[in-house]
Amino acid sequence: MSRRSNIFYGIDWVLVLFYFVLIFLGWLNIYSATHVEGNTLLINFSSEYGKQLIWIGLSIPIIFFILLFEAKFYEKFASIIYLLSLLALVGLFIFGKNINGATSWYDLGGFSIQPSEFVKAATALAISKLISDKQYNLNKLSAQLQTFIVLILPAILITLQPDPGSALVYFAFIFVLYREGLPAYYISIGFIALLLFVTTLLVGYKYAVIGVISLFIITIIYFFIYRRKDLKRGWPKIVISFLISTLFILSVDFVYNHVFEQRHRDRFNILLGKTTDIKSIGYNTNQSVTTIASGGFTGRGFLEGERTQGDFVPEQQTDYIFTTVGEEWGFIGSTLVIILFLLFIIRIINRAEKQKSKFSRVYGYSVATIFLTHVTINIGMVLGLLPTIGIPLPFFSYGGSALWGFTFLLFIFIKLDANKINEW
Repeated sequence: MSRRSNIFYGIDWVLVLFYFVLIFLGWLNIYSATHVEGNTLLINFSSEYGKQLIWIGLSIPIIFFILLFEAKFYEKFASIIYLLSLLALVGLFIFGKNINGATSWYDLGGFSIQPSEFVKAATALAISKLISDKQYNLNKLSAQLQTFIVLILPAILITLQPDPGSALVYFAFIFVLYREGLPAYYISIGFIALLLFVTTLLVGYKYAVIGVISLFIITIIYFFIYRRKDLKRGWPKIVISFLISTLFILSVDFVYNHVFEQRHRDRFNILLGKTTDIKSIGYNTNQSVTTIASGGFTGRGFLEGERTQGDFVPEQQTDYIFTTVGEEWGFIGSTLVIILFLLFIIRIINRAEKQKSKFSRVYGYSVATIFLTHVTINIGMVLGLLPTIGIPLPFFSYGGSALWGFTFLLFIFIKLDANKINEW
């Protein structure tokens, strides 16, 4: 078999090994969280762990399908793949199925597909295609606007489902853009926006606007007294900054009260300390923290977690799957899982750095950023450090769409990485 016809030629088997190890560990925890006691030796394919096993099995042909295409295919058709993914999101508003208050799924006769899980890979391809264009320059405003439009379109469509948690992933692309030359002040703008967002939620938009006006007046007085010459040249920037900050605060208030559902508002209120609730909205977080703490240093052992087996944490097999790790594997096991994820992400970054093609490099950074965002937010959410926003833990959380979405995301990069020998 020639190198060209061998779809496995150049494959980074370390990343493949990470993939299957993480999937195996994830399935063990889904099994522990969903199995029926007394039937531990049989596989019930109608149960969550049985369905997950089927989805894992179907991932194998998906991997072959991804590797079957030439690496150039993903670069050549990146824009088309992205546009089709947007159409899939738009179609949800017409044909979508509402589950738990969000119209995020297509019902395909017996199973559901969540397109937002696949749009991440499509957006990463689109961003990589855009940035790798020879005429593209991230220092130019026109290029920056193009990039932000590519990122904001799927984020808006996903937010309107409403699924604002999943939309947060797209804001993490700013680190990819920064690595590729985006001016550093955009990072500062991001932190200021986050500060204004939290402040608005804490004190209300009226007091937040008053605070911005006060800061604006103090700034004008300071420049008038000490730097009058700079004020003559820089006053348009000061005024524009004030107007943008005010509009942002007002948009935060509108989105929070008219786009977010009550369950989202309640979770933010609990995280910010505005509400204390351990019986309804805050019940999951309280139970997850208690369950993880009960595991102690070494854990209670596989299938021995009293709170896991007692279903104390609702939907423990999905967003809260890390509580099973914490209780049954303890601090040691939880730490090892986190280290495993970090080594996996570092490996992706390392391979991205070695790419000869700019398209492949940017895509690799995007993959690493998406995985890091998911792991950070999901584990932070389970530990009560972040609000519950419905972001799955890669390869651990129950669900076929998430598993296949991450599989597409990773193995497209593995295919691009395998092709780097032809990119000299």
